Amino acid sequence: MLPSRSDFPAGFTFGAATSAYQIEGTAVAGLSHWDSFAATPGNIADDSDGSRACDHLNLWPQDLDLVRDAGFDAYRFSTSWARVMPDGLTVNPDGLDFYDRLVDGMVERGLKPFLTFYHWELPAALAANGGWQNRDIAARFADFCTAVHARIGDRIASAATLNEPWCIAWLSHFLGHHAPGLRDIHAASRAMHHVLLAHGTAIRALRAEGATSLGIVLNFETCHPADDSPAAARAAETQDAIYNQWFIRALMGQGYPDAALEGIGPHLPDRWQADMELIAQPLDWLGVNYYTRKLHAPDPGLWPHAAELSGPLPKTQMDWEIRPEGLTEFLTRLARDHTGNLPLYVTENGMALGAGPDVTQDDRRVEFIADHLRATRAAMDQGVDVRGFFYWSLLDNYEWGWGYGPRFGLVHVDYDTMARTPKASWHAFHRMLRG
Repeated sequence: MLPSRSDFPAGFTFGAATSAYQIEGTAVAGLSHWDSFAATPGNIADDSDGSRACDHLNLWPQDLDLVRDAGFDAYRFSTSWARVMPDGLTVNPDGLDFYDRLVDGMVERGLKPFLTFYHWELPAALAANGGWQNRDIAARFADFCTAVHARIGDRIASAATLNEPWCIAWLSHFLGHHAPGLRDIHAASRAMHHVLLAHGTAIRALRAEGATSLGIVLNFETCHPADDSPAAARAAETQDAIYNQWFIRALMGQGYPDAALEGIGPHLPDRWQADMELIAQPLDWLGVNYYTRKLHAPDPGLWPHAAELSGPLPKTQMDWEIRPEGLTEFLTRLARDHTGNLPLYVTENGMALGAGPDVTQDDRRVEFIADHLRATRAAMDQGVDVRGFFYWSLLDNYEWGWGYGPRFGLVHVDYDTMARTPKASWHAFHRMLRG
């Protein structure tokens, strides 16, 4: 069973999260770099794409009903840049019309709309001009955010500029697992900086338009050494600097970490230091995404001289170790070392679990959620100002490079018929939030 709602303070926000490309389908949208990436053989595990996804573009009313009926307070969603601006520059009124209807649907159901402007859908036209490697992306991104805000900002409870900039920049430009699929330290380093510059530029532009309750969503992942050797400790330290410190330190005006600058610094744009004040715009809140931990061993090859090893803990369908106490550790670490009294939200936490003969049975997911809710409460008991918890994801969906195999949803989706079937985990939230 999940904890009781009364275990959390009055006003604590419970929600479910999704992202545009993973559920909407790409009808009446421009081409994004994910469409290009998915069309390239070998990039997606099952050779699929997001062209239909969960058909949320048409089925959104029943999906919002599922959010409401479970008892959630809020729905975290994202806007597709390629739908709103197919060429990355020019507003498509039909694209904004869809999000206008969607937000109205949330308000009508008593749900607080939590907007993420960008969840990895870069218009292909901008990608062709260098995308996140190109400094001009900052101004283009600000234009996109202000266009969206001008249409739906009056009904938005809260808005984040970006979801998981580590994935936008490093996973996509250095490790090559996400669009645009590069493995290039120069490209990755420029993206690591420009994604933050885009955030700061957009925050400044949104503030000028009167926007409030603005934040950003970062992902954090426990980095442990694989053994007791100094070399393993150094590997874990370097990965922690890249993954967990690069973005939060810059956002809080603390500069980039030295352990990451060792490899990234030589490839940063000229005069990058002059951008750091703009990057560190004041925030109203920070979103924290947490899923797993990784073990790191030394690697004699090129920087960052680290290799991931499989750990001994129980694992999800994604082969990610399950370690709930890591969520407590990150929430307390953020408050202690970086954010102080800045309100925090757990904006993503969830478990991929394959469907069995009875698609509604996901008792392991219920246990996973319960443990991470208790981990959130433990951080609050230590004085951390956590304001809400969003489960990832409402629906089984298109899981990027893994295609349609992994299932994170509280609701099962039959990808042939698009039928939605609430799982035991959905019902567990219903009992917790409605009971």
